[in-house]
Amino acid sequence: MVPLKLSVVIPTLNEEDCIGQVMDELAEALSGKVEYEVLVVDGMSTDRTRDIARSKGAVVVEEPRRGYGRAYKTGFAHAQGDYIATLDGDCTYPAESILPLVEMLEREDLEFITTDRFGHMEEGAMSIMHKIGNLALSFTTRLLFGRIIRDSQSGMWVFRREALRKIRVEDDGMPFSEEIKIEAFRKLRSKEVMIRYRRRVGEVKLSSWKDGWKNFRFLWKKRFRGPRDRSLRAVSSREGSP
Repeated sequence: MVPLKLSVVIPTLNEEDCIGQVMDELAEALSGKVEYEVLVVDGMSTDRTRDIARSKGAVVVEEPRRGYGRAYKTGFAHAQGDYIATLDGDCTYPAESILPLVEMLEREDLEFITTDRFGHMEEGAMSIMHKIGNLALSFTTRLLFGRIIRDSQSGMWVFRREALRKIRVEDDGMPFSEEIKIEAFRKLRSKEVMIRYRRRVGEVKLSSWKDGWKNFRFLWKKRFRGPRDRSLRAVSSREGSP
């Protein structure tokens, strides 16, 4: 069997309004150009998300344990590709950017690319409160860790699967997004690239105050305490979920 070249991991929770469109956009961007799989890691949606994703060709992995980071850890453990790309299931991120980012990894000998939503953000794609919170968290990340990351909360990344052996990402919740970037910029050949960011389709699930405060508190804890034992290193050896 020829190994898959690219795994696209998408965490979902009640995204029936747009997961079909995301799958269609991935097919248009990737079919005939690269061998790929789409892993939809579903947090036990109560709508038709899983059925729609399967009908469009996705491998659906059910993850009853809640948490944004938990979904990604599970998805990474199931991924078979040499490269991994991440997207949300709400139509906000551009599937057509995946292959150019993979090509950039190769051309510039990088291990990890994250994306910056602020340079090309569609009008109405982010509320004022959410935007202020994102900018504050990104500033705090730069202040505490000395890494130039303009958008610490972006959910679109492209990286080499082998890079997972080199980083330690502990959080199972929303702080996973900022933590994986901190780890990548500390330990991997990394870069941040601007992308187009669109208005989401479907219900907004983030709480600007609640999730923002969790992310902010996490940054200070990570900066001033030592790491715990949990990591993503088990993922790269395919020994099961970390």
